[in-house]
Amino acid sequence: MRIQAWTAAGLAALTLAGCGSLPAGRDKVVKAPKSCEDQTVQIYFEADSATVTKEGRAVLRQAAASAKGCRVQGVEVLGLADAVGAPDANLELSKRRADAVTAALAGAGLPAAEFNVAAAGQAGAVTAHGEARPLRRRADVTLRLAAPK
Repeated sequence: MRIQAWTAAGLAALTLAGCGSLPAGRDKVVKAPKSCEDQTVQIYFEADSATVTKEGRAVLRQAAASAKGCRVQGVEVLGLADAVGAPDANLELSKRRADAVTAALAGAGLPAAEFNVAAAGQAGAVTAHGEARPLRRRADVTLRLAAPK
């Protein structure tokens, strides 16, 4: 029984050793081409805050990294707020959120791009039934990407 185990282990090792070396050019065949399609991410904020969270910064770093090698045709950032508080204060908060996300994207290494930054405040933050939408404490970011020229 011990000999069978050693034989099986030896055969497995030989099989795996063959997997480590690919024929010339094989690595190019199995890699998927880089996708330069538009992408949208949402960055969520704590209540009454315009500070990008650690998780939000990670999402923005990933978005910036995926844009590398692509032509960034534009970036749209829309700051939003929930319906808690005064409408003017919520509009200002959503502007600060949009600005914070724009700065964080630039700091994350996003290639140079034209930014369209807007704020909606609490517009649309209440359903037709009068329910507040707390998930509106966010900024929506859309990267308009194209294949490099």
